Amino acid sequence: MKEDFISKKVGIIGGGQLGKMMVNEASKLGIYTVVLDPCEDCPAGYLANDKIIASFDDKTALKELAQRVDVLTCEFEHISTEALKELEAEGFVVYPRASSLEIIQNKYHQKIVLREQGIPLGDFVTVDSIKSIEAAIDEFGYPVMLKSALGGYDGKGNCLIGCKEDITKAFEELKGNIIPLYVEKYIPFIKEISVLCCRGIDGEIVVYPVAENIHKDSILFESSVPATIDRGCEEKAMTIARDVCAIFETVGMFCVEMFLTDQGEVLVNEVAPRPHNSGHYTIEGCITSQFENHMRAILGLPLGKTDLIRPTVMRNILGEKGYEGKPHVVGAYEALSIEGVSLHIYGKKETKAQRKMGHLTVVAPTLEKAKARAEKASACVRIISE
Repeated sequence: MKEDFISKKVGIIGGGQLGKMMVNEASKLGIYTVVLDPCEDCPAGYLANDKIIASFDDKTALKELAQRVDVLTCEFEHISTEALKELEAEGFVVYPRASSLEIIQNKYHQKIVLREQGIPLGDFVTVDSIKSIEAAIDEFGYPVMLKSALGGYDGKGNCLIGCKEDITKAFEELKGNIIPLYVEKYIPFIKEISVLCCRGIDGEIVVYPVAENIHKDSILFESSVPATIDRGCEEKAMTIARDVCAIFETVGMFCVEMFLTDQGEVLVNEVAPRPHNSGHYTIEGCITSQFENHMRAILGLPLGKTDLIRPTVMRNILGEKGYEGKPHVVGAYEALSIEGVSLHIYGKKETKAQRKMGHLTVVAPTLEKAKARAEKASACVRIISE
């Protein structure tokens, strides 16, 4: 007989929307949760049983969190792996493991490991000066992507270099004199896709359907499932995702973002060892959501089925330019009057331009109907300031 999971307590490092949705699933299982976040009014803090207000690199606070729970997990990657390694050395359970997190945090090191394991990638090279960027461009040609190896998200930490005049500006913008950088050969992709996997403590891996993603200003705008790709590319993407998940031996959710080229290549862009924005569709669209499976995995429970119930479209709801301060949601009534629409508002206490404030999902008999309803619903919902 397996250990009684109901008695377990879960600590979540990070109290944003991903943490909130983790807590929500934990509560369905009667799991006690404690959230650590520097913001007292973080979204997850209102649902969790308890919270610790502290920075993510506060070793004393992280140890306090570990002492109060049976397993630690995180909602984002940028945490002190040194602190997590110390906790693991003392016998505390941490998922994802600090060793995997340390590699994934540095996107250049992440790509090195993936390349060594035979995962298909675009060409890339480390750079540390204007001269080395110029050398990379001599090899790859224009355009190229200059990226920060550490800390980037939602387009932050990326610069497209299209001509010689862009080089110095990009190097300075990304603080190349103090932050490690690398250059990627530009991939002329025809679609951006992502695949979610979940790995259990026993090594079992389940794979979700391929999502097709659209980004605007480097921020995810829409995810739609099933992706409109041929069966061969679909199988290739799901196999790659499973292989990447196995390489890092993480426990819990894992997202693999990829590019599909006009040559039928599927190339990995980045990986994330946690639930992911492009997986929000799973809440209404799949038998088991990414958040439920994450909780099942770290608690040692059997993983749930990942089948798509109906075609689903997810759209992010962002803060608008010109509205900053206390958020006010308008258009919710109109959006929810549309068949198949579900609305998720994260409860952040301040809105600002391009900040993720919520999302909506639409399920429908066909992908075309889901997309049409998502377009209509997203035109209704706005986040303004009071």
